[in-house]
Amino acid sequence: MTGARLRPEQRTEELIATARAVLAEMGYEGFLPAEVARRSGVSEATVYRYFPTKRALLIRVAEEWLDEVLGAEPEVAQFATTYERLRFVVRHAVGVVRKEPALTRFIFNELRPAPDFRASAVYQLNRRITGMVEQVLRDAIASGEFRDDVSIYLLRDMVFGAIEHQAWAYLRGEGDFSTDAATDGITRVIYGGMAAHPFEPGNDA
Repeated sequence: MTGARLRPEQRTEELIATARAVLAEMGYEGFLPAEVARRSGVSEATVYRYFPTKRALLIRVAEEWLDEVLGAEPEVAQFATTYERLRFVVRHAVGVVRKEPALTRFIFNELRPAPDFRASAVYQLNRRITGMVEQVLRDAIASGEFRDDVSIYLLRDMVFGAIEHQAWAYLRGEGDFSTDAATDGITRVIYGGMAAHPFEPGNDA
């Protein structure tokens, strides 16, 4: 349907999808609305009619992506143990970074430092993702499986801070990291440190 006459909502979705592909190939530093226009078969003015700035377009791309990511939310309930649930949400978060490095860098470097970030839809969507980890931790504390003397929010920050540091060279295009090693290491540290009873490696609760 590229270049065809589309309804406004169809054109919006086409431009977002095209922008996501361009971003993945060129990174946000090299991202050009003109390239989105070329691939969509429309003028650059058309892109700006729907999205007044490059930033506005990329924010919509980030919003659509995060909404897509949240499709995994219901899957947490399928796991029987706290360890399995914790490992799932950690692996999911690691996988998000690996799947869309350019979008992740855009959020980390451009959106997160902005003074209005906490009022944005991207922040609210991100809170739902971090909330998946918080809920697993909260349930484990409520059941008595985890100790209750460490803040859930501190534990959440430890999880996501570790993921960010593990992935940073990868996000800059300067190296790689193991999804399994990062997932298992973070999960073992959090579970082992918080378990109310001694945790034996290899006995995944």
